[in-house]
Amino acid sequence: MYADIIVDITHEKLDRVFQYRIPSRLEGELSVGMEVIVPFGRGNRETKGYVTGLSDKCNYDETKVKELLDISRSGMAIEGKLVALAAWMKEQYGGTMIQSLKTVLPIKQKENAKVKKRVRLLLDEEEGKKKLDFYLEKNQKARARLLAALLDEPILDYELVSRKLNITLTVIRAMEEQGIVALESEQVYRNPVKGERIENGITFTEEQRHAIQRFWEDYEQGKRGTYLIYGVTGSGKTEVYIEMIRRVAAQGKQAIVLIPEIALTYQTVMRFYRNFGDRVSIMNSRLSAGERYDQMMRAKEGKIDVMIGPRSALFTPFPNLGLIVMDEEHETTYKSEQVPRYHARETAIARAEMEHASVILGSATPSLEAMYRAKKGEYHLLEMRNRSGMQDMAEVYTVDLREELKNGNRSILSIKLQELMADRLEKKEQIMLFLNRRGYAGFISCRECGHVIKCPHCDVSLSSHRNGKMVCHYCGFEEPKPSVCPECGSRHIGEFRAGTQQIEEIVKTLFPQARVLRMDMDTTRQKDGHEKILSAFANEEADILVGTQMIVKGHDFPNVTLVGVLAADMSLYSDDYRAGERTFQLLTQAVGRAGRGTKKGEAVIQTYSPEHYGIVTAAEQDYEAFYEEEIRYRELMGYPPAENLLAVLVSCEDEPLLEKGCRYLKEYALRFRKDAQMDIIGPASPGIGKINDVYRKVLYLKAERYDTLIRMKNYMEQYIEVNPGFQKMRIQFDFNPMNVF
Repeated sequence: MYADIIVDITHEKLDRVFQYRIPSRLEGELSVGMEVIVPFGRGNRETKGYVTGLSDKCNYDETKVKELLDISRSGMAIEGKLVALAAWMKEQYGGTMIQSLKTVLPIKQKENAKVKKRVRLLLDEEEGKKKLDFYLEKNQKARARLLAALLDEPILDYELVSRKLNITLTVIRAMEEQGIVALESEQVYRNPVKGERIENGITFTEEQRHAIQRFWEDYEQGKRGTYLIYGVTGSGKTEVYIEMIRRVAAQGKQAIVLIPEIALTYQTVMRFYRNFGDRVSIMNSRLSAGERYDQMMRAKEGKIDVMIGPRSALFTPFPNLGLIVMDEEHETTYKSEQVPRYHARETAIARAEMEHASVILGSATPSLEAMYRAKKGEYHLLEMRNRSGMQDMAEVYTVDLREELKNGNRSILSIKLQELMADRLEKKEQIMLFLNRRGYAGFISCRECGHVIKCPHCDVSLSSHRNGKMVCHYCGFEEPKPSVCPECGSRHIGEFRAGTQQIEEIVKTLFPQARVLRMDMDTTRQKDGHEKILSAFANEEADILVGTQMIVKGHDFPNVTLVGVLAADMSLYSDDYRAGERTFQLLTQAVGRAGRGTKKGEAVIQTYSPEHYGIVTAAEQDYEAFYEEEIRYRELMGYPPAENLLAVLVSCEDEPLLEKGCRYLKEYALRFRKDAQMDIIGPASPGIGKINDVYRKVLYLKAERYDTLIRMKNYMEQYIEVNPGFQKMRIQFDFNPMNVF
């Protein structure tokens, strides 16, 4: 028998299958996905690898085939289905097979099992009392002490016996040999989820019932598909997910629930735990290695039905996967920034197709990609246009910061927002202040007229650099920074600079009576940082919560009746073609936090561009109007989802060699273009042109068909492999990138 092995070396030239002979002592033990130890190279150094296939045929000269050494006892087996998924990811997103395998491998090595020991009495009461009298008579105090305790409680924890009763293991073993007691061991899984299960009957709205029924009718008929739930903020999407999972789990299937950030874990998990109890678990980077290992083992052994977590939870090794739910599917955190640069949405759909499962995508502000495919009929669209409690959506006020400046108000808090904050504090209601710093890239804008300086070729803002220039990170266009606004001549032109700490200080100065919490990267570094802040605010231990985008995603605080959006333009004019979409999503999600309880909600959006369609439609909470405007812009400019985009990021310590390599890659792509409809942009300097003395360039390829770019990536990989000049360069591929480099 022979094993096909991918060797654990991340190098393009070794990105192929090697065949090894299986020694007779290991026959029958190996399976696809196992980590093994093999001799590799001329020196036969011991190297780890992964089994991708088993065969009784040798594909090479048998005399040259080496023998596999052993199974890696510390490694975790990758399920065969996940190996197939890794191969799909390698083809779709580039990189090496070993990089894909390591991505789908949730736990890199085994951890020590946590074991609970118990001492059990094997005698009945009458025999026990006779033995106790014997021990007392013989002055065997330790044995008598243990037996007396066991007569009161026939099963005792080993820790209690050893610590409280001060009984040694030698005494227990001696009594075990006499058949008086038994020392039992049981593996105990570390469970990071703690809570109380509460059976609460939910009364669904008509829209919720329709979404559940549509999904379930298809599921019962054996139809598996992708469903997009477009539901306004507060429409009860989570309750719909829970009911869908309940029905799938009742058929012996498991479900994965993806959330965009760890910050959302606490509230989401508690809602699921109240319904599924300890059949639900979590997976994220804040868990200890032992906790992560135990959750994977619980999943493999079918001891949980639901796994909740960010992107990496997608690779939970469930034996019988039935459903993948992707909440807030529009979030950019679902796109990996490490090779392979996979998107969880497409990868979830690929895994579901391989395992005959369904996918639910949910959002109040669906990504253009998801809605575009839903409108083309690739996804099933399920709409929920009303809040589950039939509450009114928040009333939104748009404040023009240009007018605030003219009226002499230089504070980051507008007069309208200050008035509403004072009113809410008096009524003992809560406030959220959201500082929009997403996509901050140092764009230049005028505080007098709101003008933002853009690239004349790409319709994205120019980014300010320290050398006094403004640069487009798509095509490389640059021009010097202006000292006055080219539109109105004002000298109030420059970059916006403010942070959550400054906002917190301003709020405390204006409202000294208010209790203020701040939630950002600095205040959430500790393991339970998110949970502590969110639970304190949920328990109304604070009046005002100040934070960045992590406070406006999916949280439900019934007493929040006012949301203030500070600096809405920060994401609106980032150097990214998705800027309008991200701004609309953030603002809509932000104002959706207000008025989710019984009290009416209000929101204030502060902006220098109140006329921009992204701001106007967010204030009106009109997704359809935004979508129609934005998709026209994407079609006009040839951006995703109307067309597809491949970014080729090249980095090298030798700048002239980098320039030469990028030129060769572009010339090669131009030759390929004869056979395919494709635009080539760049190479251009990315946002940061040099990191740790390594220079960087990016080349963009545009094509209507995704498979055109896949073929281009494959050709480029082959071209790079056969040209030794590329060996000193690092080349990465990113399809439909979520961020400009």
